[in-house]
Amino acid sequence: MRGITKEFPGVRALADVTLTVRRGEIHAICGENGAGKSTLMNVLSGVYPFGTYTGDIVVDGEVMRFAGIRASEQAGIAIIHQELALIPELSITENIFLGNEVATGGRIDWVEATSRARELLERVGLREDPDTQIKHLGVGKQQLVEIAKALSRDVELLILDEPTAALNEGDSRHLLDIIRTLQGRGMTSIIISHKLAEIEAIADSITIIRDGRVVETLDVGAGGVDEDRIIRGMVGRSLDRRFPDRTPDIGEVFFEIRDWTVQHPAIPERLVAKSASLTVRRGEIVGLAGLMGAGRTELAMSIFGRSYGTYLSGTMFKDGRPIVLHNVQSAIDHGLAYVSEDRKQLGLNLLDTVKRSIVSAGLGKIARAGVVDDTREFRVAEDYRQQLRIKTPSVDDGVGTLSGGNQQKVVLAKWMFTDPELLILDEPTRGIDVGAKYEIYTIIQALAAAGKGVLLISSELPELLGIADRIYTVFEGRITDCIDAAGASPEALMRSMTRTRKKDVA
Repeated sequence: MRGITKEFPGVRALADVTLTVRRGEIHAICGENGAGKSTLMNVLSGVYPFGTYTGDIVVDGEVMRFAGIRASEQAGIAIIHQELALIPELSITENIFLGNEVATGGRIDWVEATSRARELLERVGLREDPDTQIKHLGVGKQQLVEIAKALSRDVELLILDEPTAALNEGDSRHLLDIIRTLQGRGMTSIIISHKLAEIEAIADSITIIRDGRVVETLDVGAGGVDEDRIIRGMVGRSLDRRFPDRTPDIGEVFFEIRDWTVQHPAIPERLVAKSASLTVRRGEIVGLAGLMGAGRTELAMSIFGRSYGTYLSGTMFKDGRPIVLHNVQSAIDHGLAYVSEDRKQLGLNLLDTVKRSIVSAGLGKIARAGVVDDTREFRVAEDYRQQLRIKTPSVDDGVGTLSGGNQQKVVLAKWMFTDPELLILDEPTRGIDVGAKYEIYTIIQALAAAGKGVLLISSELPELLGIADRIYTVFEGRITDCIDAAGASPEALMRSMTRTRKKDVA
Protein backbone atom coordinates (compact mmCIF):
# COMPACT_ATOMS: atom_id res chain seq x y z
CA MET A 1 0.00 0.00 0.00
CA ARG A 2 1.53 3.31 -1.11
CA GLY A 3 0.64 6.77 0.19
CA ILE A 4 -2.84 5.82 1.41
CA THR A 5 -4.85 8.79 2.67
CA LYS A 6 -8.42 8.39 3.88
CA GLU A 7 -10.65 11.17 5.22
CA PHE A 8 -14.03 11.22 6.91
CA PRO A 9 -16.02 14.43 7.55
CA GLY A 10 -13.84 16.50 9.86
CA VAL A 11 -11.29 13.72 10.43
CA ARG A 12 -8.20 12.52 8.54
CA ALA A 13 -8.06 8.84 9.52
CA LEU A 14 -5.00 7.94 7.39
CA ALA A 15 -2.26 10.26 6.20
CA ASP A 16 0.15 9.03 3.49
CA VAL A 17 0.42 5.49 4.89
CA THR A 18 2.78 3.05 3.21
CA LEU A 19 2.73 -0.64 4.18
CA THR A 20 4.75 -3.49 2.68
CA VAL A 21 3.87 -7.12 3.39
CA ARG A 22 6.07 -10.01 2.21
CA ARG A 23 4.57 -13.19 0.82
CA GLY A 24 4.26 -15.93 3.43
CA GLU A 25 4.81 -13.73 6.49
CA ILE A 26 2.62 -12.95 9.49
CA HIS A 27 2.55 -9.15 9.64
CA ALA A 28 1.09 -7.46 12.72
CA ILE A 29 -0.35 -3.96 12.88
CA CYS A 30 -0.37 -2.25 16.27
CA GLY A 31 -1.55 1.12 17.47
CA GLU A 32 -3.82 2.88 19.92
CA ASN A 33 -7.57 2.88 19.41
CA GLY A 34 -8.38 5.38 16.68
CA ALA A 35 -4.88 5.16 15.19
CA GLY A 36 -6.29 4.03 11.82
CA LYS A 37 -5.49 0.28 11.85
CA SER A 38 -8.96 -1.00 10.94
CA THR A 39 -9.48 1.85 8.45
CA LEU A 40 -6.29 0.84 6.63
CA MET A 41 -7.42 -2.79 6.42
CA ASN A 42 -10.89 -1.74 5.25
CA VAL A 43 -9.19 0.10 2.38
CA LEU A 44 -7.11 -2.97 1.52
CA SER A 45 -10.10 -5.33 1.61
CA GLY A 46 -12.41 -3.15 -0.50
CA VAL A 47 -14.77 -2.17 2.33
CA TYR A 48 -13.77 1.38 1.34
CA PRO A 49 -13.69 1.13 -2.46
CA PHE A 50 -11.33 2.81 -4.89
CA GLY A 51 -12.20 6.50 -5.19
CA THR A 52 -12.95 6.97 -1.48
CA TYR A 53 -9.23 7.24 -0.67
CA THR A 54 -6.03 8.34 -2.39
CA GLY A 55 -2.94 6.20 -2.93
CA ASP A 56 -2.29 2.81 -4.50
CA ILE A 57 -2.79 -0.84 -3.55
CA VAL A 58 -0.23 -3.01 -5.31
CA VAL A 59 -0.48 -6.83 -5.38
CA ASP A 60 2.32 -8.79 -7.08
CA GLY A 61 3.39 -5.60 -8.89
CA GLU A 62 -0.07 -4.81 -10.23
CA VAL A 63 -2.04 -1.74 -9.09
CA MET A 64 -5.48 -2.78 -7.83
CA ARG A 65 -8.64 -0.69 -7.84
CA PHE A 66 -11.15 -2.66 -5.78
CA ALA A 67 -14.78 -1.65 -6.34
CA GLY A 68 -15.84 -3.60 -3.26
CA ILE A 69 -15.21 -6.64 -1.07
CA ARG A 70 -15.99 -9.14 -3.82
CA ALA A 71 -13.30 -7.59 -6.03
CA SER A 72 -10.67 -7.91 -3.28
CA GLU A 73 -11.70 -11.53 -2.66
CA GLN A 74 -11.23 -12.29 -6.35
CA ALA A 75 -7.69 -10.95 -5.94
CA GLY A 76 -7.12 -13.39 -3.05
CA ILE A 77 -7.65 -10.98 -0.13
CA ALA A 78 -10.14 -11.66 2.67
CA ILE A 79 -10.85 -9.87 5.96
CA ILE A 80 -12.30 -11.27 9.18
CA HIS A 81 -13.70 -8.43 11.25
CA GLN A 82 -13.74 -8.28 15.04
CA GLU A 83 -17.54 -8.53 14.90
CA LEU A 84 -18.00 -11.85 13.13
CA ALA A 85 -20.19 -11.82 10.02
CA LEU A 86 -21.90 -15.18 10.54
CA ILE A 87 -25.65 -15.88 10.57
CA PRO A 88 -26.53 -17.75 13.79
CA GLU A 89 -29.55 -19.61 12.42
CA LEU A 90 -27.67 -21.05 9.42
CA SER A 91 -25.44 -24.11 9.49
CA ILE A 92 -21.65 -24.11 9.24
CA THR A 93 -21.87 -25.23 5.61
CA GLU A 94 -24.41 -22.54 4.70
CA ASN A 95 -22.28 -19.84 6.31
CA ILE A 96 -19.04 -20.98 4.65
CA PHE A 97 -20.51 -20.89 1.15
CA LEU A 98 -22.94 -17.98 1.57
CA GLY A 99 -22.55 -15.85 -1.55
CA ASN A 100 -20.18 -18.44 -3.00
CA GLU A 101 -22.55 -21.40 -3.29
CA VAL A 102 -21.53 -24.78 -4.65
CA ALA A 103 -24.00 -25.09 -7.52
CA THR A 104 -24.60 -27.19 -10.59
CA GLY A 105 -27.06 -26.02 -13.25
CA GLY A 106 -28.31 -23.26 -11.01
CA ARG A 107 -29.06 -25.61 -8.09
CA ILE A 108 -27.04 -25.90 -4.88
CA ASP A 109 -25.27 -29.24 -4.51
CA TRP A 110 -25.61 -29.77 -0.76
CA VAL A 111 -23.77 -33.09 -0.78
CA GLU A 112 -20.71 -31.53 -2.42
CA ALA A 113 -20.98 -28.40 -0.27
CA THR A 114 -21.07 -30.45 2.94
CA SER A 115 -18.11 -32.52 1.76
CA ARG A 116 -16.06 -29.41 0.99
CA ALA A 117 -17.07 -27.83 4.30
CA ARG A 118 -15.85 -30.92 6.16
CA GLU A 119 -12.47 -30.68 4.39
CA LEU A 120 -12.18 -26.97 5.24
CA LEU A 121 -13.06 -27.60 8.90
CA GLU A 122 -10.34 -30.24 8.97
CA ARG A 123 -7.82 -27.68 7.67
CA VAL A 124 -8.62 -25.30 10.53
CA GLY A 125 -8.74 -28.04 13.16
CA LEU A 126 -12.46 -27.77 13.94
CA ARG A 127 -14.17 -31.08 14.64
CA GLU A 128 -17.81 -30.16 14.21
CA ASP A 129 -20.64 -31.51 12.08
CA PRO A 130 -20.98 -29.14 9.08
CA ASP A 131 -24.76 -29.17 9.63
CA THR A 132 -24.38 -27.61 13.12
CA GLN A 133 -26.01 -24.20 13.46
CA ILE A 134 -23.59 -21.35 14.20
CA LYS A 135 -25.57 -20.33 17.30
CA HIS A 136 -24.51 -23.58 18.97
CA LEU A 137 -20.79 -22.76 18.65
CA GLY A 138 -18.62 -20.74 21.01
CA VAL A 139 -16.85 -17.62 19.80
CA GLY A 140 -13.54 -19.49 19.39
CA LYS A 141 -15.11 -22.03 17.05
CA GLN A 142 -16.93 -19.28 15.16
CA GLN A 143 -13.55 -17.64 14.46
CA LEU A 144 -12.38 -20.92 12.92
CA VAL A 145 -15.52 -21.08 10.76
CA GLU A 146 -14.70 -17.56 9.50
CA ILE A 147 -11.21 -18.73 8.56
CA ALA A 148 -12.66 -21.81 6.81
CA LYS A 149 -15.00 -19.46 4.92
CA ALA A 150 -12.00 -17.40 3.79
CA LEU A 151 -10.12 -20.52 2.71
CA SER A 152 -13.11 -21.58 0.58
CA ARG A 153 -12.44 -18.52 -1.59
CA ASP A 154 -8.79 -19.42 -2.33
CA VAL A 155 -7.44 -16.63 -0.17
CA GLU A 156 -3.75 -15.77 -0.35
CA LEU A 157 -3.78 -12.83 2.08
CA LEU A 158 -5.88 -13.23 5.24
CA ILE A 159 -6.59 -10.13 7.38
CA LEU A 160 -7.67 -10.75 10.97
CA ASP A 161 -8.94 -7.80 13.02
CA GLU A 162 -8.59 -8.53 16.77
CA PRO A 163 -9.04 -12.30 16.25
CA THR A 164 -8.48 -13.24 19.91
CA ALA A 165 -10.14 -10.25 21.63
CA ALA A 166 -13.14 -12.28 22.82
CA LEU A 167 -11.34 -15.63 23.29
CA ASN A 168 -10.04 -17.31 26.41
CA GLU A 169 -6.39 -18.38 26.61
CA GLY A 170 -6.97 -21.91 25.29
CA ASP A 171 -8.99 -20.77 22.26
CA SER A 172 -6.48 -17.98 21.60
CA ARG A 173 -3.56 -20.41 21.55
CA HIS A 174 -5.44 -22.76 19.23
CA LEU A 175 -6.29 -19.94 16.82
CA LEU A 176 -2.68 -18.74 16.71
CA ASP A 177 -1.52 -22.31 16.08
CA ILE A 178 -3.91 -22.49 13.12
CA ILE A 179 -2.50 -19.24 11.73
CA ARG A 180 1.04 -20.66 12.02
CA THR A 181 -0.10 -23.85 10.27
CA LEU A 182 -1.61 -21.82 7.42
CA GLN A 183 1.65 -19.89 7.17
CA GLY A 184 3.46 -23.19 6.71
CA ARG A 185 1.19 -23.83 3.73
CA GLY A 186 2.10 -20.50 2.13
CA MET A 187 -0.63 -18.25 3.54
CA THR A 188 0.18 -14.59 4.19
CA SER A 189 -1.56 -13.00 7.18
CA ILE A 190 -2.06 -9.50 8.56
CA ILE A 191 -3.16 -9.37 12.21
CA ILE A 192 -4.47 -6.39 14.15
CA SER A 193 -4.26 -7.00 17.88
CA HIS A 194 -3.89 -5.26 21.23
CA LYS A 195 -2.54 -8.41 22.87
CA LEU A 196 1.13 -7.54 22.58
CA ALA A 197 2.45 -10.80 24.05
CA GLU A 198 0.65 -12.71 21.27
CA ILE A 199 1.95 -10.32 18.62
CA GLU A 200 5.50 -10.66 19.89
CA ALA A 201 5.16 -14.46 19.81
CA ILE A 202 3.62 -14.90 16.35
CA ALA A 203 4.57 -11.97 14.10
CA ASP A 204 7.47 -11.81 11.66
CA SER A 205 7.06 -8.04 11.21
CA ILE A 206 5.20 -5.38 13.19
CA THR A 207 4.03 -2.08 11.74
CA ILE A 208 3.09 0.57 14.31
CA ILE A 209 0.54 3.24 13.41
CA ARG A 210 -0.08 6.38 15.44
CA ASP A 211 -2.60 9.11 14.59
CA GLY A 212 -3.12 7.81 11.07
CA ARG A 213 0.59 7.61 10.19
CA VAL A 214 3.12 4.79 10.14
CA VAL A 215 5.65 5.30 12.92
CA GLU A 216 7.90 2.35 12.08
CA THR A 217 8.05 -1.27 10.99
CA LEU A 218 9.94 -3.69 13.25
CA ASP A 219 11.62 -6.90 12.11
CA VAL A 220 10.96 -9.36 14.95
CA GLY A 221 13.60 -11.79 13.71
CA ALA A 222 16.30 -9.12 14.05
CA GLY A 223 15.77 -9.09 17.84
CA GLY A 224 15.25 -6.27 20.30
CA VAL A 225 11.46 -6.36 19.95
CA ASP A 226 9.44 -6.78 23.14
CA GLU A 227 6.21 -5.41 24.62
CA ASP A 228 7.88 -2.30 26.00
CA ARG A 229 9.43 -1.52 22.61
CA ILE A 230 6.05 -1.87 20.89
CA ILE A 231 4.31 0.27 23.52
CA ARG A 232 6.89 3.01 23.09
CA GLY A 233 6.07 3.20 19.40
CA MET A 234 2.30 3.06 19.95
CA VAL A 235 1.93 5.77 22.56
CA GLY A 236 5.06 7.82 21.87
CA ARG A 237 6.36 7.31 25.36
CA SER A 238 7.41 4.51 27.69
CA LEU A 239 4.75 3.04 29.97
CA ASP A 240 7.02 1.85 32.74
CA ARG A 241 3.98 1.27 34.90
CA ARG A 242 1.00 -0.43 33.32
CA PHE A 243 -1.22 0.62 36.23
CA PRO A 244 -1.49 4.07 37.84
CA ASP A 245 -0.17 4.48 41.38
CA ARG A 246 -2.87 4.37 44.03
CA THR A 247 -3.15 4.53 47.79
CA PRO A 248 -6.51 2.93 48.67
CA ASP A 249 -8.81 4.65 51.16
CA ILE A 250 -11.22 1.83 51.95
CA GLY A 251 -14.23 2.34 54.21
CA GLU A 252 -16.95 0.13 55.60
CA VAL A 253 -18.91 -2.59 53.80
CA PHE A 254 -21.89 -0.98 52.07
CA PHE A 255 -22.95 -3.67 49.58
CA GLU A 256 -23.34 -7.40 50.14
CA ILE A 257 -25.03 -10.49 48.73
CA ARG A 258 -25.53 -13.66 50.79
CA ASP A 259 -26.30 -17.16 49.50
CA TRP A 260 -27.24 -15.76 46.07
CA THR A 261 -28.63 -18.54 43.87
CA VAL A 262 -29.80 -18.05 40.27
CA GLN A 263 -31.15 -20.51 37.71
CA HIS A 264 -30.16 -20.58 34.03
CA PRO A 265 -32.90 -18.89 31.91
CA ALA A 266 -33.23 -21.82 29.48
CA ILE A 267 -31.89 -24.84 31.38
CA PRO A 268 -33.80 -25.16 34.68
CA GLU A 269 -31.51 -27.82 36.13
CA ARG A 270 -28.45 -25.60 35.75
CA LEU A 271 -27.53 -23.00 38.37
CA VAL A 272 -25.42 -20.08 37.14
CA ALA A 273 -24.91 -18.78 40.70
CA LYS A 274 -24.71 -21.21 43.61
CA SER A 275 -25.05 -19.73 47.12
CA ALA A 276 -22.68 -16.91 46.18
CA SER A 277 -21.69 -14.41 48.88
CA LEU A 278 -19.53 -11.31 48.49
CA THR A 279 -19.03 -7.86 49.98
CA VAL A 280 -17.87 -4.51 48.61
CA ARG A 281 -16.55 -1.65 50.76
CA ARG A 282 -16.67 2.03 49.95
CA GLY A 283 -13.55 3.09 48.06
CA GLU A 284 -12.71 -0.53 47.22
CA ILE A 285 -12.04 -2.20 43.87
CA VAL A 286 -13.14 -5.84 44.10
CA GLY A 287 -12.12 -8.25 41.34
CA LEU A 288 -14.10 -11.21 40.05
CA ALA A 289 -11.91 -13.87 38.39
CA GLY A 290 -12.92 -17.06 36.62
CA LEU A 291 -12.44 -19.03 33.46
CA MET A 292 -14.80 -18.62 30.51
CA GLY A 293 -18.19 -20.06 31.47
CA ALA A 294 -17.52 -19.84 35.22
CA GLY A 295 -20.58 -17.62 35.72
CA ARG A 296 -18.98 -14.22 36.39
CA THR A 297 -21.14 -12.25 33.94
CA GLU A 298 -24.26 -14.19 34.88
CA LEU A 299 -23.69 -13.37 38.57
CA ALA A 300 -23.10 -9.69 37.82
CA MET A 301 -26.19 -9.37 35.61
CA SER A 302 -28.37 -11.16 38.15
CA ILE A 303 -27.22 -8.65 40.80
CA PHE A 304 -28.06 -5.76 38.46
CA GLY A 305 -31.84 -5.89 38.66
CA ARG A 306 -32.11 -9.63 37.97
CA SER A 307 -31.32 -8.96 34.31
CA TYR A 308 -30.12 -12.55 33.79
CA GLY A 309 -31.61 -15.88 34.83
CA THR A 310 -34.28 -16.73 37.38
CA TYR A 311 -33.70 -15.63 40.96
CA LEU A 312 -34.18 -18.53 43.39
CA SER A 313 -32.84 -17.39 46.74
CA GLY A 314 -30.42 -15.12 48.56
CA THR A 315 -30.39 -11.69 50.13
CA MET A 316 -28.94 -8.40 48.95
CA PHE A 317 -27.91 -5.68 51.41
CA LYS A 318 -27.07 -2.03 50.92
CA ASP A 319 -25.84 -0.02 53.88
CA GLY A 320 -26.83 -2.91 56.12
CA ARG A 321 -30.44 -3.06 54.99
CA PRO A 322 -32.01 -5.77 52.77
CA ILE A 323 -33.02 -4.51 49.33
CA VAL A 324 -34.90 -6.17 46.48
CA LEU A 325 -34.10 -5.15 42.89
CA HIS A 326 -36.78 -6.58 40.60
CA ASN A 327 -35.59 -4.81 37.44
CA VAL A 328 -32.85 -2.63 35.95
CA GLN A 329 -34.59 0.65 36.78
CA SER A 330 -34.83 -0.44 40.40
CA ALA A 331 -31.09 -1.22 40.38
CA ILE A 332 -30.29 2.26 38.97
CA ASP A 333 -32.56 3.88 41.56
CA HIS A 334 -30.63 2.08 44.33
CA GLY A 335 -27.28 3.35 43.03
CA LEU A 336 -26.07 0.39 40.94
CA ALA A 337 -24.60 0.61 37.43
CA TYR A 338 -23.45 -2.13 35.06
CA VAL A 339 -21.00 -1.71 32.18
CA SER A 340 -21.58 -4.75 29.94
CA GLU A 341 -18.75 -6.77 28.39
CA ASP A 342 -20.47 -6.36 25.00
CA ARG A 343 -20.51 -2.60 24.48
CA LYS A 344 -21.77 -2.81 20.89
CA GLN A 345 -24.78 -5.07 21.58
CA LEU A 346 -25.74 -4.24 25.16
CA GLY A 347 -23.88 -1.06 26.10
CA LEU A 348 -24.65 1.32 23.24
CA ASN A 349 -27.12 2.12 20.50
CA LEU A 350 -24.63 2.55 17.65
CA LEU A 351 -27.16 4.60 15.67
CA ASP A 352 -27.30 7.24 18.41
CA THR A 353 -25.09 10.26 18.99
CA VAL A 354 -22.38 10.50 21.62
CA LYS A 355 -24.51 13.09 23.40
CA ARG A 356 -27.63 10.95 23.65
CA SER A 357 -25.63 7.87 24.61
CA ILE A 358 -24.03 9.65 27.58
CA VAL A 359 -27.32 10.90 29.06
CA SER A 360 -29.48 7.88 28.18
CA ALA A 361 -29.40 6.18 31.61
CA GLY A 362 -30.19 9.38 33.52
CA LEU A 363 -32.66 11.36 31.42
CA GLY A 364 -34.60 12.42 34.49
CA LYS A 365 -31.61 14.50 35.62
CA ILE A 366 -31.76 16.76 32.54
CA ALA A 367 -35.52 16.86 31.97
CA ARG A 368 -38.12 19.42 32.99
CA ALA A 369 -41.76 18.32 33.12
CA GLY A 370 -40.80 15.21 31.18
CA VAL A 371 -39.04 17.09 28.38
CA VAL A 372 -35.26 16.82 27.89
CA ASP A 373 -33.46 20.16 28.16
CA ASP A 374 -31.24 20.25 25.04
CA THR A 375 -28.85 22.78 26.54
CA ARG A 376 -28.28 20.74 29.70
CA GLU A 377 -27.94 17.58 27.60
CA PHE A 378 -25.18 19.16 25.51
CA ARG A 379 -23.42 20.60 28.55
CA VAL A 380 -23.38 17.25 30.39
CA ALA A 381 -22.11 15.37 27.32
CA GLU A 382 -19.43 17.99 26.62
CA ASP A 383 -18.25 17.88 30.26
CA TYR A 384 -17.80 14.11 30.09
CA ARG A 385 -16.13 14.37 26.68
CA GLN A 386 -13.47 16.61 28.18
CA GLN A 387 -13.23 14.83 31.53
CA LEU A 388 -12.73 11.35 30.00
CA ARG A 389 -10.86 12.65 26.94
CA ILE A 390 -13.27 11.06 24.47
CA LYS A 391 -11.82 11.58 20.99
CA THR A 392 -14.62 12.91 18.82
CA PRO A 393 -14.95 16.20 16.88
CA SER A 394 -18.39 16.77 18.41
CA VAL A 395 -20.78 15.12 20.88
CA ASP A 396 -23.34 15.34 18.08
CA ASP A 397 -21.37 12.74 16.09
CA GLY A 398 -22.57 9.14 15.92
CA VAL A 399 -21.17 6.88 18.66
CA GLY A 400 -20.75 4.17 16.01
CA THR A 401 -18.00 6.22 14.34
CA LEU A 402 -15.76 6.12 17.43
CA SER A 403 -12.93 3.69 18.08
CA GLY A 404 -13.45 0.87 20.58
CA GLY A 405 -11.61 2.63 23.39
CA ASN A 406 -13.62 5.82 22.94
CA GLN A 407 -16.89 3.88 22.77
CA GLN A 408 -15.93 2.29 26.08
CA LYS A 409 -15.40 5.73 27.58
CA VAL A 410 -18.88 6.74 26.38
CA VAL A 411 -20.36 3.70 28.16
CA LEU A 412 -18.48 4.65 31.33
CA ALA A 413 -19.71 8.23 31.03
CA LYS A 414 -23.29 7.00 30.63
CA TRP A 415 -23.17 5.16 33.94
CA MET A 416 -21.08 7.76 35.74
CA PHE A 417 -23.83 10.26 34.93
CA THR A 418 -26.25 8.18 37.05
CA ASP A 419 -23.92 8.84 40.01
CA PRO A 420 -23.78 5.17 41.11
CA GLU A 421 -22.53 3.95 44.47
CA LEU A 422 -21.63 0.51 43.07
CA LEU A 423 -20.21 0.31 39.55
CA ILE A 424 -20.04 -3.20 38.05
CA LEU A 425 -17.49 -3.34 35.21
CA ASP A 426 -17.56 -6.43 32.98
CA GLU A 427 -14.34 -6.71 30.90
CA PRO A 428 -14.00 -2.89 30.70
CA THR A 429 -10.68 -2.98 28.78
CA ARG A 430 -11.42 -5.80 26.33
CA GLY A 431 -10.31 -4.97 22.79
CA ILE A 432 -8.66 -1.64 23.63
CA ASP A 433 -5.00 -0.65 23.51
CA VAL A 434 -2.57 -0.16 26.39
CA GLY A 435 -2.80 3.64 26.32
CA ALA A 436 -6.61 3.61 26.51
CA LYS A 437 -6.42 0.91 29.20
CA TYR A 438 -4.28 3.18 31.36
CA GLU A 439 -6.89 5.93 31.02
CA ILE A 440 -9.70 3.51 31.95
CA TYR A 441 -7.73 2.38 35.03
CA THR A 442 -7.31 6.02 36.04
CA ILE A 443 -11.07 6.57 35.78
CA ILE A 444 -11.80 3.44 37.86
CA GLN A 445 -9.37 4.52 40.55
CA ALA A 446 -10.87 8.03 40.62
CA LEU A 447 -14.32 6.54 41.19
CA ALA A 448 -12.99 4.44 44.08
CA ALA A 449 -11.22 7.50 45.52
CA ALA A 450 -14.58 9.31 45.49
CA GLY A 451 -15.98 6.63 47.81
CA LYS A 452 -17.68 4.47 45.18
CA GLY A 453 -17.44 0.69 45.23
CA VAL A 454 -16.24 -1.09 42.07
CA LEU A 455 -16.84 -4.74 41.14
CA LEU A 456 -14.44 -5.55 38.29
CA ILE A 457 -14.71 -8.64 36.08
CA SER A 458 -11.67 -9.39 33.93
CA SER A 459 -10.17 -12.35 32.09
CA GLU A 460 -6.70 -10.79 32.36
CA LEU A 461 -5.22 -11.91 35.67
CA PRO A 462 -2.40 -9.30 35.62
CA GLU A 463 -5.09 -6.63 35.25
CA LEU A 464 -6.96 -7.87 38.32
CA LEU A 465 -3.75 -8.12 40.32
CA GLY A 466 -2.69 -4.65 39.18
CA ILE A 467 -5.86 -2.74 40.01
CA ALA A 468 -8.04 -4.71 42.48
CA ASP A 469 -7.81 -4.67 46.29
CA ARG A 470 -9.45 -8.06 46.79
CA ILE A 471 -10.29 -10.76 44.25
CA TYR A 472 -13.10 -13.32 44.45
CA THR A 473 -12.63 -16.43 42.32
CA VAL A 474 -15.56 -18.20 40.66
CA PHE A 475 -15.85 -21.78 39.45
CA GLU A 476 -19.07 -23.20 37.95
CA GLY A 477 -21.20 -20.50 39.54
CA ARG A 478 -19.70 -20.88 42.99
CA ILE A 479 -17.39 -18.39 44.71
CA THR A 480 -14.43 -20.50 45.75
CA ASP A 481 -12.04 -18.04 47.36
CA CYS A 482 -11.36 -14.41 48.31
CA ILE A 483 -7.75 -13.34 47.89
CA ASP A 484 -5.92 -10.17 48.93
CA ALA A 485 -4.56 -8.86 45.61
CA ALA A 486 -1.45 -7.34 47.20
CA GLY A 487 0.08 -10.73 47.99
CA ALA A 488 -1.47 -12.80 45.23
CA SER A 489 -0.03 -14.34 42.07
CA PRO A 490 -1.58 -15.53 38.78
CA GLU A 491 -0.83 -19.10 39.86
CA ALA A 492 -2.72 -18.67 43.15
CA LEU A 493 -5.70 -17.20 41.31
CA MET A 494 -5.69 -20.01 38.76
CA ARG A 495 -5.70 -22.64 41.50
CA SER A 496 -8.79 -21.08 43.07
CA MET A 497 -10.43 -20.57 39.67
CA THR A 498 -10.21 -24.29 38.93
CA ARG A 499 -11.08 -25.73 42.34
CA THR A 500 -14.42 -27.51 42.70
CA ARG A 501 -14.76 -27.02 46.44
CA LYS A 502 -15.35 -23.73 48.20
CA LYS A 503 -12.90 -22.39 50.76
CA ASP A 504 -14.00 -20.29 53.70
CA VAL A 505 -14.50 -16.90 52.05
CA ALA A 506 -14.37 -13.68 54.06
